[in-house]
Amino acid sequence: MKSRLPSLALLSRDKSDTLLLLLSCALVLAPHAPRLPVWSSLFCLSLLLWRGWIAWRGNRMPPLWLLLPVAAAAMAGSYMTHKTFLGRDAGVTLLALLLTLKLLEMHARRDLFIVIFLSYFLVLANFFSTQTIATALLTGVTILALLTTQLSFQYTGRVPPLKQRVKFSLLILTLATPLMLVLFVLFPRIQGPLWNLPNDAGIAHSGLSEEMSPGNISQLANSDELAFRVAFTDPVPPRDKLYWRGPVLGTFDGRTWRRITHDHRDRAARSIAVRWQGEPIRYVVTLEAHGLRSLFALDLAQAPPELAAQGSGFSAELELLAARPIEERLRYAVTSNVTFELQAELSDAALSPWLSLPPGFNPATLAYAKQLRHSELDDGRLIAIALQSFRQAPFRYTLSPPLLGRDSIDDFLFTTRAGFCEHYASAFVVLMRAAGIPARVVTGYQGGEINPIDGYLSVRQSDAHAWAEVWLTGKGWTRIDPTAAVAPERVEKNLASVLPPRLLGGLLQLDLGRNSLLGTLRFNWDAVTNQWNQWVLNYSTDKQQDVLRALGFVQPDWRTLIGVLCIAGGIAMALSFAPLLWRRQKIDPAQALYDALCRDLARRGLPRAVHEGPRAYAARLTREHQKLAASHRIAVAQFLALYESLQYGQAGAHRRAGDIANLKIIFSRCR
Repeated sequence: MKSRLPSLALLSRDKSDTLLLLLSCALVLAPHAPRLPVWSSLFCLSLLLWRGWIAWRGNRMPPLWLLLPVAAAAMAGSYMTHKTFLGRDAGVTLLALLLTLKLLEMHARRDLFIVIFLSYFLVLANFFSTQTIATALLTGVTILALLTTQLSFQYTGRVPPLKQRVKFSLLILTLATPLMLVLFVLFPRIQGPLWNLPNDAGIAHSGLSEEMSPGNISQLANSDELAFRVAFTDPVPPRDKLYWRGPVLGTFDGRTWRRITHDHRDRAARSIAVRWQGEPIRYVVTLEAHGLRSLFALDLAQAPPELAAQGSGFSAELELLAARPIEERLRYAVTSNVTFELQAELSDAALSPWLSLPPGFNPATLAYAKQLRHSELDDGRLIAIALQSFRQAPFRYTLSPPLLGRDSIDDFLFTTRAGFCEHYASAFVVLMRAAGIPARVVTGYQGGEINPIDGYLSVRQSDAHAWAEVWLTGKGWTRIDPTAAVAPERVEKNLASVLPPRLLGGLLQLDLGRNSLLGTLRFNWDAVTNQWNQWVLNYSTDKQQDVLRALGFVQPDWRTLIGVLCIAGGIAMALSFAPLLWRRQKIDPAQALYDALCRDLARRGLPRAVHEGPRAYAARLTREHQKLAASHRIAVAQFLALYESLQYGQAGAHRRAGDIANLKIIFSRCR
């Protein structure tokens, strides 16, 4: 006859508590699963199911001789995957493995606490990778589950229903909230993270690279991931002026563009001379982590921004660069001019690196450039004819261009004629150099989308772009965007106007316009996310100082901060304890006096038995009168009679303040 599994309603306390613990651990591990190696996620899931089966069936825990090789295999797998036991990814993988392995080795209450505290640390570790609103909400749910589990194991007698335990845990979190908010707002801010983990090799960052080859930027076209947000102090420039300057590339090997390595001895040739034109534009950029040193700004920034945690500066090509790679969200203020004259006077030596081409590549392009140059055209007219050829020839703007061969520029210009912005920028720069015009590729972002809810401009990875700069006598470096000649709507509107977002391989097209329902929802959510980033994730020392000034402190220092923190923390703790004191059961003053009398008589050798009430206790004291003086015996009898009347008689229903006063007077005679 088959054995029947126990019903959920009839689970023993040990089983129900264990299953609740496993559910909490699953909530802890779930957010890490997409970032853990696939094998480790499956390994942790298998151990959770194994432990659940043991708890459900009531089987014995696995022996040590079986757990040791399993644990050794898990550690070896982690080392083979990450090549180290240190670092963020390796550390989180190890913690996840240790947590699930510990579940199979729980024999005492101490082991339970190890599992709980490991879980709390893994919850914290989730913020190493993501700090979104959704992450914060999931963290709150997970902590509530862990706290409920911890409380469940604390009960020694009757265990309240799960719903009541959850309410109790929620009450604890609610009472802790005021102090948490005070610590967040007033605890001294430290520049940079509180932890410093070794860099993990091979961590992928979405966004632009410091190299460009066919397909690099087009891979970002379908990414809606945020690159940075911009809050303008001055009016927003027209869309065709929103070029956000990033890495400038000048070395070409026939397929890939890279930065030029400058000779530091040639400082004079690389002197930067800029003549600003038009009105300056002030704005603040909130840049997402991207793993490079690039600080994106409107082309062209007047000066490097001031960064609190590190320095910044210009490269020889007027790129904004931070001192270290950007590994966390960064906020900085910039002033730019979108109209300028850049290095109008340069020597032939300074221009020669921007004319070099790899030998033996793209003969058709070189011949076409030679043909244009022999027409005795000036540089401006030659550029116009080249752009006109892009407009008139059947070029296509596409995310899926045909593959290019060894002579990639020849194949693109004369055969496939289909590509993304990197194809057009690369081909145009090669053509200009072949014609004797200094040119280079500039990568960055173009455009952005104004959110009508909060007024921020959002620049996403799909706005990644590449364009060209050519050097013209008397004008200096001048921006030329060959993509605009083929697909002008890409610059005038956005990428979606050329390549609308799709689902299911093109079967469905999404309408995310301003007037659509999905567009409105997206703008609202984006505005909420932006406020979360600005006021929670980017709550810096400067903002903390602004809060103190708003409270009336003109020049707050660390002493002011500590003082305000102590006062506000005390108020927060008082607010937390007030409900507990209010809910505390009040002690009856008559009962308190009765208990005090019983303790006093017990010290004299006349303890009250558990089953004795006031009347029975008084009768026994009368029989044992030899242990009390006559005056004391009379006072005790009067006290017990009055107490019985107040607690159980008619007088108790209409008790007056004078009754308690009389009881206190009689009590004093009993001492």
